[in-house]
Amino acid sequence: MDKGRLEAFTDGVIAVIITIMVLEMKAPHSPTFEALVELWPVLLAYILSFIYVGIYWNNHHHLMQATERVNGRVLWANLHLLFWLSLFPFVTAWMCENHFATVPTALYGGVLLMAAIAYPILLRELIACNGGPDCPLARAVGRDIKGKISAVLYAVAIPLAFVSPWISCALYAAVAAIWFVPDRRIEKVQAA
Repeated sequence: MDKGRLEAFTDGVIAVIITIMVLEMKAPHSPTFEALVELWPVLLAYILSFIYVGIYWNNHHHLMQATERVNGRVLWANLHLLFWLSLFPFVTAWMCENHFATVPTALYGGVLLMAAIAYPILLRELIACNGGPDCPLARAVGRDIKGKISAVLYAVAIPLAFVSPWISCALYAAVAAIWFVPDRRIEKVQAA
């Protein structure tokens, strides 16, 4: 099966996700800077979600560069990841429309956690399809400490939303910051 089709489909879905998120941002009704400042929750949530979608797109691109083939299991694992990513516009809009209220902020973290669980499932299927634990992709990813730390931080942030949504948001931003620095593991293995 051709991996190019999987890449093109994923790129298209991610482009739609970003488009939906930006369409959720409504222009202020007043032509003043004060009206724009009132939209800070919407802009903040959009920036965070855009960064997350960008991180997943970037890492997915690197996975595909280290992959020679895909199969049906990879396709389903990829769809599983895309399902959770497709919920980003909804949870982002709900969280910002309610000014980072407890339940929307917790649900935002739940979607982040589920995407963080779906990604290693895709990774596992790609490794199995491309030669198992000795393939270059498996060597590049290793134990995926960043991925595991991310999932733990999401799991901690979700209940913390009921204490303080701002603590949860800070943890979500911290995870994004961890991943914002490009992951060069796959590039290093490919270069070797």
